[in-house]
Amino acid sequence: MTLGARSTLSISQLYDEVTEVLDVAFPRNRPVWIRGEVQKVSESSGHAYIDLVDAEDAGTRGAPVLKVKCWRSTWGPLKASLAADGASLAAGMSVVIRGRVDFYKVRAEVGFILDEIDVRSLLGRLAQERAALIATLDAQGLLEANRAIPLPGVALRVGLVGSPGTEGFSDFLGQLERSGLGFEVIVARSAVQGAQAPVEVARALLALATAEVDLICVVRGGGSRGDLAAFDSEQIARAIATSTVPVWTGIGHTGDESVADLVAHTRHITPTACGQAVASRALLFWQDVVDSAERIASQSRRTVAEMSRDLDSVRRRLVVGPSSALTRAHASLANRSARLSPSALAVLERESRSLASHRRLLAAFDPSRLLERGWTMTTDAAGQVIRSVAEVAQGATIVTTLRDGTIMSTVAETTMQEG
Repeated sequence: MTLGARSTLSISQLYDEVTEVLDVAFPRNRPVWIRGEVQKVSESSGHAYIDLVDAEDAGTRGAPVLKVKCWRSTWGPLKASLAADGASLAAGMSVVIRGRVDFYKVRAEVGFILDEIDVRSLLGRLAQERAALIATLDAQGLLEANRAIPLPGVALRVGLVGSPGTEGFSDFLGQLERSGLGFEVIVARSAVQGAQAPVEVARALLALATAEVDLICVVRGGGSRGDLAAFDSEQIARAIATSTVPVWTGIGHTGDESVADLVAHTRHITPTACGQAVASRALLFWQDVVDSAERIASQSRRTVAEMSRDLDSVRRRLVVGPSSALTRAHASLANRSARLSPSALAVLERESRSLASHRRLLAAFDPSRLLERGWTMTTDAAGQVIRSVAEVAQGATIVTTLRDGTIMSTVAETTMQEG
């Protein structure tokens, strides 16, 4: 075959024929439903770009990838609808989407234009994943782990995980300020929605657990389910469940509890309610202290009053009793004195007469009287009276006392009287 006889197509003609074939196989008025796993999702200028792969090929090198585009006019309402139901597209999620096959000639790329997502199917899978997470946490004993940590008697040093400047954050702090108590709040800043929220909240919880706080509160104001979806993440749930400090939540949703609520020590429906609970507990403790102090003061006053009465009674007994006793003693002494005076005089008179008689008797036997009558008294040199010749040795010195003096003699000889 010569070159002139051969059918030759330009690139544009080739792509036109491909487009015609695709239009026949996948008419634009016939929607196509596709199931796949999200490999990557990104946004630019309000449009969404999603890479889908077959679930069984996920992670396999060389797996076919379907490039999905969702234009701004469709993606905006669709994203909002997903958020209202607490869902968002993320890598690893299995989705069922509806749209049209598209051939992009500039890149010779067969893609897909997304028009709709099967939200019911998506939410069902999210619910299954949530239920599976809860079951896993329960099996590992983590649903009750934080609840088992005892609360301190009063929590005045409070760790706060939240986003400063947000309404929920301010509502929580407002409750503590209005209590009038001296709370010390240690803030750990964190995003509370979006892709970074699980990582930042978990990091904040870990930081506060080492800051020696009495209690940690995680707060986030109201929003759509999508805004609050981060609190269903495994990362936050495990950070709360394994915290060494009691964790209270004040997450502003009114529907089902988040997984964070389930593993927390205590769950409150809003940041305001959480702040009120912290303040109320401290106020109750303070009131108990005041009541106890008043009871002690009242009892002390009663005790002092009773002791004062007892003291007055003792004082009266001490003053009146001795005085009366002294009066009675004086009267008794006077009475006895009156009775004893005559008797004492008679006794004294008798004793005086007896004493005079004894004095006369003693005077009769006074040695000086005997010496006057010519008697003598002989003693040895030591002054001992000599009563027998046997008491005197030859050569001894003896002293003889007479009426008018003494004679000292030396014994030359002694003679013992016979008979």
